[in-house]
Amino acid sequence: MAQKLGSQTYLLDQQVYVLAGAAIVGKKEGDGPLARYFDDIIDDEYAGEKTFEAAESRILRDTYFKVLEKSGKAATDINFVLSGDLLNQCTAASYAFRDADVPYFGLFGACSTMSEALILGSLLIDSGAADNVVCAASSHFCSAERQFRFPLEYGSQRTPTSQWTVTGAGAVILGTEGQGPRITCVTPGKILDEGIKDANNMGAAMAPAAADTILAHLKDTGRSCDDYDLILTGDLGSFGSTMLRELLKRNNIDLKDKHNDCGTMIFDLEKQDVVCGGSGCGCSASVFSTYILDQFSQGLLKRILFVATGALLSPTRTQQGESIPGIAHAVCVEA
Repeated sequence: MAQKLGSQTYLLDQQVYVLAGAAIVGKKEGDGPLARYFDDIIDDEYAGEKTFEAAESRILRDTYFKVLEKSGKAATDINFVLSGDLLNQCTAASYAFRDADVPYFGLFGACSTMSEALILGSLLIDSGAADNVVCAASSHFCSAERQFRFPLEYGSQRTPTSQWTVTGAGAVILGTEGQGPRITCVTPGKILDEGIKDANNMGAAMAPAAADTILAHLKDTGRSCDDYDLILTGDLGSFGSTMLRELLKRNNIDLKDKHNDCGTMIFDLEKQDVVCGGSGCGCSASVFSTYILDQFSQGLLKRILFVATGALLSPTRTQQGESIPGIAHAVCVEA
């Protein structure tokens, strides 16, 4: 059983391996700097379907089949699928896995969904309840714009703090035996709300939660930033990343050159007109499931802290004048 460290970190007792990862993304993501790491790039934003929402489910389902293929596992080997997205009632994931014939848990942590899935999947394996778990998440620029902001036809102006929702899905398989990196400890995050009400400034809404979780993890484990090759957030974007650094400095934590953010990695911020970078469940999921795992396989990374962040907003509540709660979950991954 996992051993609790400090206030909110859990040291896993059993070995939890990342057996394989896969990601499928859209054309804009395929034009970005990480293109060669993705398993497939979809040029058609509809992915051969009739709606953007159906396209997102299709991309997520295809990513699931791809990670099964890469891991050498069959669907019958999978004990649970843990997955989510940004849409109401997690319908992208529900429709993606309705024919999978595998026990399924739908998760919503906004852009933190991938790390949420990794934490819960690791604890399921550590408890002995599972041998193999699929963790996956997706997002789609067009479906997210329609739900959270304005239909694309409206042609609304993007603000200086806005981010571009990634079209893509990422998935990994966790298991009890393997050659990949291991998840060794996890730090579930707490909801923080600093009163940010601008739905186009999610980096500011999420940065306090990211700082809080990182501080809790370092305190619980007795580690410092120097104990990690990389502290990877997702998806604060450039504005939220700057805010994170400032918040941690106030607590005498200097990230130095240890920090990077999936939202600033997946796009070229100077050339691709994404303002502060990428966002969406599929952003950190696709970056972690491909590029990060590749860095482990090449021996370039030995230990990272993956801290996916989520803005837990709803259009209805923000239109009612509510602020935006944020959350961040941390997962320690080691070679």
